[in-house]
Amino acid sequence: MSEIKVASRYAKSLIDLSVENNALSSSYNDMVLFNKVVDDTPELEAILKNPIVPLDKKIGILNGIFSDKVSKLTLAFFKIVVSKGRSSILFATSKQFIQQYNVIKGIVTADVISATALTDAAKAEIVGIVKKELGANEVIVNEKVDEKLIGGFILKVGDKQFDASIASGLSKLKKEFA
Repeated sequence: MSEIKVASRYAKSLIDLSVENNALSSSYNDMVLFNKVVDDTPELEAILKNPIVPLDKKIGILNGIFSDKVSKLTLAFFKIVVSKGRSSILFATSKQFIQQYNVIKGIVTADVISATALTDAAKAEIVGIVKKELGANEVIVNEKVDEKLIGGFILKVGDKQFDASIASGLSKLKKEFA
């Protein structure tokens, strides 16, 4: 079974357990923290994925890092996953958890690449359009500046992309004249 599938199932289990214990938002915050820590320290992911490192050592490391930062439920979840020999998928599970949580809460991530930094008004307009089109409750805007676009922007939401950049328009014109 693929890593994503297994991670998705573990994430769903944690979501169900969190809902049952009325701790969904707490578990979400824990998974975001775990994700950030692993992103910032790739050595942790390497340890978790290394089959040579004993399971009790992995549990000890996770305890040492997260015992005072995450809920008891999340810590117990980490211990169960590691004791099942699945520590290698913890990072993927945290990503899947965040993704599934966002679906439950109606949160959509919009990636915007623009030639210059977006103004607050432009961000608000993008958020409004995405909310209207997708029926989202909340929109998280990830902004990136790329001067090569010359002007305009590229908006990506999920697997959809809207390209309103000048560079793209010039490229299309160039192809038409060729």
